[in-house]
Amino acid sequence: MSDEINYHNNPLHGLNLKSMLTEIVDHYGFEILHAYLYIHSFKTNPSIDSSVKFLKKTQWAREKVEAFYLYKFKSLPKVSSDQFELPPRDRIIPEGQVVGAPFELSLEDAERVREKRETKANEYDRLAGRTGSSAAKSSARGNDTPWSKPVEKSSWKPEPISAEKKSPWKPEPKPKSDAKASVDGSVKTSGAGNLDPWASSRNKFKS
Repeated sequence: MSDEINYHNNPLHGLNLKSMLTEIVDHYGFEILHAYLYIHSFKTNPSIDSSVKFLKKTQWAREKVEAFYLYKFKSLPKVSSDQFELPPRDRIIPEGQVVGAPFELSLEDAERVREKRETKANEYDRLAGRTGSSAAKSSARGNDTPWSKPVEKSSWKPEPISAEKKSPWKPEPKPKSDAKASVDGSVKTSGAGNLDPWASSRNKFKS
């Protein structure tokens, strides 16, 4: 660290995570922090110790809370472009900048901020030719869209066909033939079901 750079003007200098989080939770509460930062642990397990444990192992969440501490709780001006890429603890606060009173925040304002950010993100995706961004954001908010509700299944069932409604038609049985071929090639049958009664006469004339 160069002696020419004064990091001591940064309110995060020498401040540990637990002290920082305790300050902003005592002032705003976990509900406001979750509404603005959307860090899941602030809603599901809102305690100082569990949140500090999560922030220690999750860099993006830790830097998000530290930036909130600088620019919402300490009311410092927005960071310059050359400092934006640096983690909040490594940013240089100019000598002329001093901390102010914490911002007045509310759940209603948090919702307006969220909608504004989502609109900008959707416009950016549209200009970049991307699709599906809105669906992903909606899913991340907990699937609160009306089309996420389960679709009710229809109770309709086909009506069973009763015995009275069945067709009375039945296929006729195939008649059995009792015709037998004789030695001379004629066909003899029993009963009235002769296939050809003149067959014997024709055979005589042929012989």
